[in-house]
Amino acid sequence: MDKKQKAITFLMTIGIFLCMLDTTIMNIALPKIQKGLNVSFENLSWALNIYTIIFAVFTIPFARIADLLGKNKVYLIGLTAFLLGSLFSGISVNAAWLIAARGIQSLGAAIVFPASMTIGIASVNIQNRKTMLTVLGITQGLATALGPTIGGIITQYLGWRYIFLVNLPLIILAVILTFCLLPLKNEKTVNAKIDFPGMLLSMIMLFSLTLGLIKGNDWGWHSFSIILLGAAVFLAFGLFIIVEHHSSAPMIPLALFKNRQFIGAVLATILSSVFLVAVMVIMPTFFTTLLGKSELTAAFMITPTSLMIFFLSPVGGRLVETTGPRLMMLLGFLSMSIGYIVLSLIDPGIYSQLVISLVLIGGGFGIIAGPVVVLGASNFTGELLTASQSVLGLFRQIGTLLAVAIFVSALTGNLKTARAHSIDTATESINSSALPRTSQKIFKENVQKSIENDGNSKQHPAETISAAKIKALTKAKYTTVLAQMPNNTSLSSTAKQKIYAEISAKVTQESFEQKQIVKQITTEIKKELRKNLKAAFMKPYRQAIPFVILAGFSSLLFYRKKDYLNISA
Repeated sequence: MDKKQKAITFLMTIGIFLCMLDTTIMNIALPKIQKGLNVSFENLSWALNIYTIIFAVFTIPFARIADLLGKNKVYLIGLTAFLLGSLFSGISVNAAWLIAARGIQSLGAAIVFPASMTIGIASVNIQNRKTMLTVLGITQGLATALGPTIGGIITQYLGWRYIFLVNLPLIILAVILTFCLLPLKNEKTVNAKIDFPGMLLSMIMLFSLTLGLIKGNDWGWHSFSIILLGAAVFLAFGLFIIVEHHSSAPMIPLALFKNRQFIGAVLATILSSVFLVAVMVIMPTFFTTLLGKSELTAAFMITPTSLMIFFLSPVGGRLVETTGPRLMMLLGFLSMSIGYIVLSLIDPGIYSQLVISLVLIGGGFGIIAGPVVVLGASNFTGELLTASQSVLGLFRQIGTLLAVAIFVSALTGNLKTARAHSIDTATESINSSALPRTSQKIFKENVQKSIENDGNSKQHPAETISAAKIKALTKAKYTTVLAQMPNNTSLSSTAKQKIYAEISAKVTQESFEQKQIVKQITTEIKKELRKNLKAAFMKPYRQAIPFVILAGFSSLLFYRKKDYLNISA
């Protein structure tokens, strides 16, 4: 590559990095944003959801529009929209403002991402095409993986608003480079009609799919709304296939799916994204919820996965020529499979053990992410080549959605079951204890609150026998004893003090014994809760092992080394 081509490559990586980074950077900052804007998590979650939905829905339509109107001009419009969305997100004063700003940001991302791929490919000759695709592919995977780490660092040291505002200098740099490097006048365009029926059907299909996956757990997978969205997906998909088959200028050329290696790239992109994002999203929550780590510490603890992607993605891109794509994809999924198996066998509370699985999963994804974009391009040229990259980008987003829908849904159900089981066990222990009925009732209420907050409740179970309660109980018993004594009015103050001291000593002793019981039961409850919560977090990974192993069979769709080299020649 000459200097100008390298500069354009750098420009395109900025756009792709920011688009993919903002799919995951916000997750770890949600508690701080929720507190800062004083909003419910339900409302705030739409700031995440709208970015994912709009990005997925508009990626392919905007890619087509860019071909028709001019890639460079549309790219500049996308950067501007992303800049405005980032700025408004950073200065938002309420949830509605933030959601609207994220919507603008995601519209920009839906323009910038496919345009970056198209412009990058068009800027280099055929000899450098694989290098360009490898760099852009690595950038996609790395940005997604680095999101939680970067988000944690920025939130800790600068505040949550800067996870959006940090985009501004990079976007301004990209705008300047666009004016300097890309021709905005008299650029080449594709003289073809816009496939409006296909565009509308694809938008309906993707909107229904993404909304259904995002809200399935909240609304219930068997609810009427989710069933209706599922029906809309299948209906829109069927009509889309028919329309695209008869269209002279289809939104997605169906010819792409006649190439088995492209199908393999789509499957590998979806599956590897699912199994990576499942770790990147859930493990930070495990660190903060169960291990009591800060968001920043949790972000750093997940970093080994990102580092392996960073180091092995370029290696995978280079080695594919030596080993062949089939073996490379198999090695990637094999590494991820071993990582999941290790994760299911170790004690995840011991970080030195956990880091082994994080390295294996990140390494496996890196091996796949490096060459998969190049392999997805196959031997396509012209419009098929640019379309292949937009479609791969779309399926990467779908993989992220599937990971969140499947793993977060499973985790939510597992945590609910774990808490319920822990409450039942605690209730049995308290009921069978020697504590008085009143103390048992208060103890159970405090324990339930604590378990529902994963052991983080401010109300400590030992408060069932507080100093104030001991004093009140002593006074009540003293009053009762005096009332039962004949001629109590004639008792001297010394006699009364003696009676009070005896009752106080007895109540204090009983309270001490009760506290010891409470302390012992509390220790057992905490141990049981921790065990149940840990099992709840790890269960989705154990259940995923057969599917990670099966994902490795997608490597059979790729060419063997000999066939790949013959086709590439």
